[in-house]
Amino acid sequence: MSATTYVCSIAHVATRLGEDPELLEAIASNDDNLTYGNIVSVHVGHDDYITALTDDGIDEIRDMLASARVSVEEWHSFLDDFVIEPDIIARVKDQPLR
Repeated sequence: MSATTYVCSIAHVATRLGEDPELLEAIASNDDNLTYGNIVSVHVGHDDYITALTDDGIDEIRDMLASARVSVEEWHSFLDDFVIEPDIIARVKDQPLR
């Protein structure tokens, strides 16, 4: 396994994947959702951090979302299990499955 030399912010990953940044942040906020080391906290100022993902983390979250979108029922169940914020759930539940 090669060393990680860069990471991508959640905002960048969301743009790359065409996903809601708050949805990705909600998924990544629980360290148990992705493999250890694929989620990185980046210190950007005094007591200010952003969440970033390694390439493996991006692949993992892409695969996780693709598996969840196999049906409307599966997607809604995934959102209920992985996202705490009701406004995020409501916003992304209404998006068409891809």
